[in-house]
Amino acid sequence: MKLRLAILSFFLFFAWGKTVCAQSSSNENNTLLWKVSGNGLSSPSYLFGTFHLMCKDDIQFSSALQQAFTNSKFIYMEMDFNDPENTLGMMSYVNMKDGKTLSALYTKEEYERVARFFKDSLHASLDYFNRMKPNFIEAMLYPKLMPCKRISGVEEELRKMAADHQIPIKGLENMAFQSSVFDRIPYEDQAKELLNSIDSIDTYRQNFLHLLEIYKNQRVEEMEKAMVEEPSFNATKELLLDGRNRNWVAQLNGIMKKDGVFVAIGAGHLVGAQGLIALLRKEGYWVTPVAN
Repeated sequence: MKLRLAILSFFLFFAWGKTVCAQSSSNENNTLLWKVSGNGLSSPSYLFGTFHLMCKDDIQFSSALQQAFTNSKFIYMEMDFNDPENTLGMMSYVNMKDGKTLSALYTKEEYERVARFFKDSLHASLDYFNRMKPNFIEAMLYPKLMPCKRISGVEEELRKMAADHQIPIKGLENMAFQSSVFDRIPYEDQAKELLNSIDSIDTYRQNFLHLLEIYKNQRVEEMEKAMVEEPSFNATKELLLDGRNRNWVAQLNGIMKKDGVFVAIGAGHLVGAQGLIALLRKEGYWVTPVAN
């Protein structure tokens, strides 16, 4: 169960934690909560940027967010974790295609370095994950980056709140699609990134905590500055962010016309010229910051 949740969290975290771009430096835009209105909507909808894995005690929801949340008829997330179709047969989604293995992607010495890290730091055998996509294996590093033991995710806490208020949750994507996205990133590149993360785990931790601090303070304008030096930024931005954003806006055009909804997605999907805020504005909606 813990492994499954870690992998699911990483599906979502990767897309915003690895490639992020900012829209504006205006202080009024320093919020993760945005109201969508106009363009024929009978009731407003809301966008909220999430961070998929963080210390549980750091996750707090403002009264403005709670009001927007409880006034919404549906909650939309990147994926509906409550849908059994997204968890049944999960291992077939996270494994590499064509029988490829991690050990075949590394030299013997490289594989031994990764295996040693898993044994010493994670107390796990790498052999068990030999067929898994390297980006998903990286999910298991994230708890080691945390300055706390009680770990949760913003989506997880929102799901609890939705259950308390009996608000249905829907997904913009499913597990099969999200898995297929990572099949389009060469496994060799994923393996190299995993090895680099392990070899520079202290720097990796510092960068992660810096990104987390930006998120906690809702400093939207600093996101691009924090991530633009990421080597895979330009190579994966279209795949992990822009293309998915355009698909979501196409869906939301129909969804928001019917009901006021609360859309909770990775914060990196909100901003930039191809972010949800800009794309929805191009569609004619008023998208305005809400003090949060």
